[in-house]
Amino acid sequence: MKKYSIILFFIFFYQWVSAQDETALNYQGVDYKRIHFGFTVGFNTMDFKLTPSMSPYTADSSVLIPEINDLVPGFHVGIVTNLRLNDHWDFRFLPGIALGQRKILFYDDNKVVSEMKIESTFIDLPFTFKYKAVRNGNTRPYLIGGVNVRNDMARNKEFNEDEGIYIKLKPFDIYYEIGVGLDFYLAYFKFSTEIKYSVGTRNVVSSIPSEDFPEYANAIDQLNSRMFMVSLHFE
Repeated sequence: MKKYSIILFFIFFYQWVSAQDETALNYQGVDYKRIHFGFTVGFNTMDFKLTPSMSPYTADSSVLIPEINDLVPGFHVGIVTNLRLNDHWDFRFLPGIALGQRKILFYDDNKVVSEMKIESTFIDLPFTFKYKAVRNGNTRPYLIGGVNVRNDMARNKEFNEDEGIYIKLKPFDIYYEIGVGLDFYLAYFKFSTEIKYSVGTRNVVSSIPSEDFPEYANAIDQLNSRMFMVSLHFE
């Protein structure tokens, strides 16, 4: 009986392997188009790399310690433009909009003095190279890397005492980006899941302090934006 069970196992295993080999390849034409388009949606979390000032205080100012608070989920949408370079490389441009929020806590003698909520609406202009591995059936993993030019349309342009905003942010930044993803070839389109990490290269905090609350801007030496993005592409 054991011998027959082993034989049946190998028969079913052989049939399963054969079925994998005979899987119909969906939507093959997209990999050979010189240019194709699509759209993307997803969510993100925005963050800062914060460098406190080492000597920010005057004799008549309060001593505040800044710290990044918990992450808040955001949302982004965009358009996909893909240029095929060869069998494994693509050049991609994915303009879009990313919305999110960051929080900074300010401490005085280990007591929270203020929580500053900084909302951002970024115009995204990412330029990315995509390296695609060999296609395996109807899936294909890939790596991405590139730069993203971002402009924050909802930055803190002015101080707002009613909302507790006592720092200003610069609108323009350049990010470098890396990520991984997986293409799924469906019957009529290609669906991709992708995770990406962006790191801003510029100090986005303004050195101009509020006249009434200079201790907030003086407490921060440097703010560098960071963003983690999970995207769904439809091409």
